[in-house]
Amino acid sequence: MSNEPQGDIALIGLAVMGQNIILNMNDHGYTVVAFNRTVSKVDDFLANQAKGTKVLGAHSIQEMVSMLKRPRRVMLLVKAGQPVDDFIQEVMPFLEKGDIIIDGGNSLFEDTNRRQKEVEAKGLLYIGTGVSGGEEGARHGPSIMPGGSPAAWPFVKKILQDISAKVDGGVPCCDWVGEQGAGHYVKMVHNGIEYGDMQLICEAYNLMKNGLGMTPDEMHNVFADWNKGELDSYLIEISRDILAKKDADGSPLVDKILDTAGQKGTGKWTVINSQDLGIPITLMAEAVYARCVSALKDERVAAAKKLKGPKPLLPAAKDPEKKKAFIAEIRDALYASKIVSYAQGYMLMRAAAKEYKWNLNYGGIALMWRGGCIIRSRFLGKIKEAYDKNGKLSNLLLDDYFRGEVKKSQKGWRTVVAAAAKRGIPVPAFSTALAFFDSYRSAVLPANLLQAQRDYFGAHTYERVDKPRGEFFHTNWTGHGGTTASSTYNV
Repeated sequence: MSNEPQGDIALIGLAVMGQNIILNMNDHGYTVVAFNRTVSKVDDFLANQAKGTKVLGAHSIQEMVSMLKRPRRVMLLVKAGQPVDDFIQEVMPFLEKGDIIIDGGNSLFEDTNRRQKEVEAKGLLYIGTGVSGGEEGARHGPSIMPGGSPAAWPFVKKILQDISAKVDGGVPCCDWVGEQGAGHYVKMVHNGIEYGDMQLICEAYNLMKNGLGMTPDEMHNVFADWNKGELDSYLIEISRDILAKKDADGSPLVDKILDTAGQKGTGKWTVINSQDLGIPITLMAEAVYARCVSALKDERVAAAKKLKGPKPLLPAAKDPEKKKAFIAEIRDALYASKIVSYAQGYMLMRAAAKEYKWNLNYGGIALMWRGGCIIRSRFLGKIKEAYDKNGKLSNLLLDDYFRGEVKKSQKGWRTVVAAAAKRGIPVPAFSTALAFFDSYRSAVLPANLLQAQRDYFGAHTYERVDKPRGEFFHTNWTGHGGTTASSTYNV
């Protein structure tokens, strides 16, 4: 055997995602060098999961780099935060001009912006890429969202597209997203949308369970039916399967699971960033807060004894025809709210592209999310069509197709939100989506009164409907205040 390096790419981090991506790359004919901080894991991996593959093991960073062809490609799949910075510092001394570091973890996009600068200052190239699809996706084809140094893309494009999910006759769910942290940003928005989708499904489940008194088996059938139409998606599919799953004693497993949700923080990051950019992603925010409320389990159990509301069972529960009609209306509410959630996600990405000077391809992002990832759905094909038709579309709700779908769903959506309010069934995501829709389609909102209040107590000034935009006025509301106005506000 010659001493020429054999490795096409190195991967640091042998947790489940790392192992599965290595095996996926191996399936596609790439020679991968595996490394892990706890070196014994490398030997375990080669002896077990990677047995019989071309995967090579390295026992030090220096050895790992020496096994790579040029330009050397080193991918990190380690915990976000400090571990990424630590490995970058450890790897850099062994790399040379033009070599590429790829962070495939769930990093905060601002960290990726910073790391790209640091790595490029040393003559190296940097990619921060979102990877979605969980363990299954990593093994058989995830959705991959790369951003960073544009010069690095030609050297990683084939590998990343080969291992990604494919849709519509072989189109890879992986394409260049944009500069700096754009790839990780788009992954962050994906996760925010994922929080929203999951919460919407949970609200539909809650309405059927408590509003209509349905069993998990009955709900399983409803989700199976929904998955054949416009709602066809991975999350509806797994919800269908979860509702059919039985515990060891034959009873539905879902009923045995404690109702407190965890979160890793990516949904929260999306909401914090939306506030920095002034974009109302109200549905994702409610989805994050719904998890926070669920975590207050002990308080809720105590409050349930003291705070009384109406009985949740709806009259429709006792009439098979009305029940069927209400289930169809729940579907309408879920579908219309989902359209609002994606419209808000795209509003956020547009604002980010403007703020951070990224050139994002919105149709391409929808295509990347069409397969492999957690929010993959038939619906995303329609979003891609909307942006292919009009790349400058200011809001998804204004696209002809989605406008028509909301119009068809609106009556059922309103019926469900009203019924839930009357029966005391919490539907924070359904109702906030409707409130946003009604606000967005209002030519006039009550913010004139709000601005008057601000001027009254803080001399914050206001604009007038009978004067050009950009002229600011202050009123001495009490007759004994001063005439000095505060600085103008940001619109």
